[in-house]
Amino acid sequence: MGFGRVEIALRISTHPHHIAPIIPDFRVVERKIHEGGERHGRPAVEASGEALGEELGRIQRRRCHLQEARIGQSCAMFKRLLLVAAVSFAVGQILVFGIRVAQGRSLFPSFEANRRSNHIEDVLRIVNENYVREVDASFDKLSDAALNGMLRSLDPHSEYMSQKEFRDLQAETSQEFGGIGVQIEMRDGSLIVVAPIAGTPGERAGMMRGDLIVRIDDRLVEKISMDDCLDLLRGHPGSQVILAISRPRTGETFERTIVREVITVDNVHDVQMLTELIGYVRIIQFGERTGDEFAEALKVLDNDGMQGLILDLRDNPGGLLDAAVDVAEPFFDRGELIVYTEGREQNSRQEIRSKNNHPRRDFPLAVLVNSGSASASEIVAGALRDTQRAVIVGETSFGKGSVQTILPLRNNDAVRLTTALYYTPGGETIHGEGVDPHIPVTLSAADDRKLTIQRNRMDGLSVEEFVEQFGFEPIPDRQMGAALDALRGLILATESLRVTKRAAGA
Repeated sequence: MGFGRVEIALRISTHPHHIAPIIPDFRVVERKIHEGGERHGRPAVEASGEALGEELGRIQRRRCHLQEARIGQSCAMFKRLLLVAAVSFAVGQILVFGIRVAQGRSLFPSFEANRRSNHIEDVLRIVNENYVREVDASFDKLSDAALNGMLRSLDPHSEYMSQKEFRDLQAETSQEFGGIGVQIEMRDGSLIVVAPIAGTPGERAGMMRGDLIVRIDDRLVEKISMDDCLDLLRGHPGSQVILAISRPRTGETFERTIVREVITVDNVHDVQMLTELIGYVRIIQFGERTGDEFAEALKVLDNDGMQGLILDLRDNPGGLLDAAVDVAEPFFDRGELIVYTEGREQNSRQEIRSKNNHPRRDFPLAVLVNSGSASASEIVAGALRDTQRAVIVGETSFGKGSVQTILPLRNNDAVRLTTALYYTPGGETIHGEGVDPHIPVTLSAADDRKLTIQRNRMDGLSVEEFVEQFGFEPIPDRQMGAALDALRGLILATESLRVTKRAAGA
């Protein structure tokens, strides 16, 4: 019996394919052998050999059945693992292919961008948690500063705009905002009314040129900036603002409660005949209604007998591209190229052509520009120069010939991003170059400042009042004089050509 126990135990425990060896309880085996021998009337010793063989046979068969079952389970599991592995490999290959295609088509955010954004998030958190002045390290302030820095690093014209800045831009280009309707300027810490706009709440409240606005609601003007003053004066139409006003010429001080309205701002100014034949129009900015305003100005001057026009774009910072095209269009035949843009992609050229349905105006035209003429102003001047439709007088323009696209964000803020460059019809780039005049007339900085004041402040003032308010006598506008001389010559030449043609026809 001792030999049998050891042999069975060694055979089972050393078999290389056993997963979990089954070791029989030999006390149970011996008991069953004795019980079997007694039932058959044989001594246990006699029956022990035969019984032991039978019991071991049963154990061996049971072990084989269990092994077969385990092997079957292992095979099934192995097949399932192979199936899962094959499916996983196929899905993985599809995902890799899809990601590569999406990245190639810019449809999937790059992993590098994700990695860098995580880095930026870490820096924001570290600064927010550790900077010495907690009030300066809020997530809002840090995020705005980071966005501003990122876009400003590209070029001077790309920027992040807060909700307020975005609203201000929309109001500026739409030429409408909620306010009281007065033109103001900050001089020596005082907020001065330049002029009330006709038909506005400010005019109806009796505000006059030269009035000083001392307080806006509960804010003293002397303690806030010009931008803050504008924000306080503007507001939703129908809302009220209380102004404390001082009138130096009479010594009065009084309050006015004014209800804000929608204020419409004109961009086309000073429509007039300078001589019997030469008209004048000044455009201060290009907004949504500028094209319509310019068309109306041309009608007025036509009725006054205009045969030549001076278009003054000095110190015009630009505005909307569509408005610039609207102003240039009357001088182009339908289908003629006015301007085109090109971005960074090879096939990104976009041409903007005239949609003028009327015969183009071919009277002599002079365009005044200076170093303050930028963007949309340069588009108009460049188009008229390249097509020989106008003589350009003054100084080389600013040289801002890039396209900014406004991209609204989810929080009602926006990104203004440079996406292309403008080119004149002749293929000249404006950006960094500007538009050169045919007739250069350069002014000193002092004369330029004085003429700017004259253009914006002379209206409605006598010479004595002007000198008293601004401290200098009006000076001649040499650039305007050169434009007048050029147009007089062109008008004479045009008339001479007409006479010659009529004579030849006769």
